Amino acid sequence: MTTAAIAATSLVALLHVYFLILEMFLWTTPYGRKVFRLTPEHAQATRALAANQGLYNGFLAAGLVWGLAAGSDGRMIQLFFLSCVVVAGVFGALTASRKILWVQALPGAVAFGLVCGAS
Repeated sequence: MTTAAIAATSLVALLHVYFLILEMFLWTTPYGRKVFRLTPEHAQATRALAANQGLYNGFLAAGLVWGLAAGSDGRMIQLFFLSCVVVAGVFGALTASRKILWVQALPGAVAFGLVCGAS
């Protein structure tokens, strides 16, 4: 595995830990509302949905860390979870915000490409 592939996959994992924190714990705070451009009322009304979404982001991060921890034996694990990240990012871009394509799908696709190209 190349250093670039490990770094990119690690970055994607860290991004998903950040998404988990934002969605599960900061959703209704001023910072969380600013990031997602939410009114206090809307943030409160969607709090449970955001927490559920954050949990899924945590699973993506955990899968990527698992793949990284497995070393060269974890390549297929990384590819599976990176493909999940890309699919989720594309779906989010189509259904919620185009920004998700750049924040989630693009880093996932870059990492996927680097892991594929790594020997």
